[in-house]
Amino acid sequence: MQIKTKTGNKLIHPTVVIHHGAEIAEDVEIGPYSVIGKDVTIGKGTIVGPHVVIDGWTSIGHGCKIYQFASIGAPPQDITYKGEKTEVIIGDNNVIREFVTIHRATTKADRKTVIGNNNTLLAYVHIAHDCKIGNNVIMANAATLAGHVAIEDYAYIGGLVAIHQFARVGAYAIIGGASAVTHDIPPYVMAVGNRAKLYGLNKIGLRRQGFSREDMESLKKAYNILFRSSFTLKDAVNKVESEMGHSTRLAHLIKFIKASKRGITREKGRRVESSEED
Repeated sequence: MQIKTKTGNKLIHPTVVIHHGAEIAEDVEIGPYSVIGKDVTIGKGTIVGPHVVIDGWTSIGHGCKIYQFASIGAPPQDITYKGEKTEVIIGDNNVIREFVTIHRATTKADRKTVIGNNNTLLAYVHIAHDCKIGNNVIMANAATLAGHVAIEDYAYIGGLVAIHQFARVGAYAIIGGASAVTHDIPPYVMAVGNRAKLYGLNKIGLRRQGFSREDMESLKKAYNILFRSSFTLKDAVNKVESEMGHSTRLAHLIKFIKASKRGITREKGRRVESSEED
């Protein structure tokens, strides 16, 4: 492998090792002893701390802050992976703290591990192959995603949370610390536990994000029908659709539930409907 140390750029420490094939914007700052691989692209204003390794086919956007000992773009932890070209794509203004690991994808889906914009990944977060993270997501310390997990915008994942492969977390949901998530978490809700169960709407989070009183009342009524009534989930969805109108927030909730393949997390004591075994 051809490598070089960039000494001409005062923002890049002379101990940094950068492959000739990497593309790095002029104002990128890179700390001591970091290693940047061949097919890496780093956008303007991004700061890479010391002892960071960025490898593989990895693209990082503008204004990101990557702290010491993070590892981005390493091969997936999948025994079927044979070195094929797969990617990590990271957007703008993300904060990636110490010891975060982000793996590139397998060939089993679209070959991309994707992280959007304005996300905060705290220390020891792990994002496995083929995951899709939206925008404005916060993942607390040691939160862990297995392969093919999808996290929608504004979700909050508590510390030490582990999420099963192929599970999804809906927009504006919050998952309490040390939870084990095996089924999809709907948008707008609170969930916690091993295995995680629902505990109502994420009312504080929704208010902080500017949800209107009308939206809050609509979601509360829909939640009670979907998760606290005697209806099956299918019948509850039909009831919500037929009786409650079609607000944007409500439509997203229903669409999320209908698209579930792993099954939807329910409240404690209620039957979990799933199309797969854990």
